[in-house]
Amino acid sequence: MELREKTLSQEYIYRGKILNLRRDLAELPNGKTAAREVVEHHGGVAVIAVTDEDDVLFVRQFRYPSGELLLEVPAGKLEAGEEPLPAAIRELHEETGAKAARIYELGWFYVSPGYTTERLYIYAADGLSFGAQALDEDEFLNVERMKFDDALKIALGEGFHDAKTDAAVLKLAHLRRCGMPEPVFGSCK
Repeated sequence: MELREKTLSQEYIYRGKILNLRRDLAELPNGKTAAREVVEHHGGVAVIAVTDEDDVLFVRQFRYPSGELLLEVPAGKLEAGEEPLPAAIRELHEETGAKAARIYELGWFYVSPGYTTERLYIYAADGLSFGAQALDEDEFLNVERMKFDDALKIALGEGFHDAKTDAAVLKLAHLRRCGMPEPVFGSCK
């Protein structure tokens, strides 16, 4: 059975700085039609950065939509047309002040494919050197460190309550056990 839906029309409800919202009319595989609400987003990057002492760099920040302070790996949104790797390098430096000697691509996933186009690209970084943060004027966060093993216990237990952080920690744990990919930035140790 064919599962794809065909877009019949699109109407933009809202266009914003971070996202757009549109309402589509789609033809279903059985020939009927259904409304589909879609949040368009340029995507984002997340970086799990690990020091030579096996500490993971986290940022603690208030997230307005959830109303909570969350502990997360450094992350940020892609600008229109921006490639993920340069964005990951930029976000790591802006949020933590860290620069990485090596960056590894850990893959990507749709944040919530039922309603948004947002793809999140995950990277790991090591060989860190530190300088000053370069936060955006509306960005307020604290950098915290945690041993990788402690971060893994949290991700395997109650979780960080942030999907990208749990995914980054769990994926890196698996790759450390089974073999890291070659760096996409920098050279091997």
